[in-house]
Amino acid sequence: MSESLSYGATGAAAQDRTRTLFAQTMAYVAATTGFFALGCYLGRNLSQGWAFVWFIVAFACLIAMNFTVRRSSGLTVGLLFVVGTTLGLAMAPVMVYYATRRDLSGIARLSFWALVALIVFGIVLIFVHIPGGELIYSILGLVIFAGLTMFDFQRLRRSSDLNSAPLIAASIFLDALNVFLFFLRIFSGSRD
Repeated sequence: MSESLSYGATGAAAQDRTRTLFAQTMAYVAATTGFFALGCYLGRNLSQGWAFVWFIVAFACLIAMNFTVRRSSGLTVGLLFVVGTTLGLAMAPVMVYYATRRDLSGIARLSFWALVALIVFGIVLIFVHIPGGELIYSILGLVIFAGLTMFDFQRLRRSSDLNSAPLIAASIFLDALNVFLFFLRIFSGSRD
């Protein structure tokens, strides 16, 4: 009896640690995303050449994190935020290019109709087994939401109505969430 109580307590403690790890990791992801956005904002006027420099800095910080993780958690977290910022700085010229120089409304229309087709394909997959159908569904979803993300960032750049900020933020958040979920589907499907 005492063994089962001990095992139950150990299992509960492990589950609590897992929940704590998950919560802490998601907080770091959210903060790093904020630093990425800050980097994109700060680097909005940088030239394309600077993107390469900032990618190298981000890569160096990622390597440094592997060495600092056991020595200093504070330094490792700081490096994580630097990675987010430098990747934002590196991506800023690309974001500005797509946000200002090309009209992506065609991609938005195409992505919308592709999303409708993807929903129909998903319903078909419920009733009909198609070999590799789940993988096809996930890859198509990634491509569709990548297009919608580009369009939403362009909409952000071109809009001057401050009242539209919450709707654009919701769109970008949902785009990123769907990309994340499709990646999960792809990587969890390989273990089934």
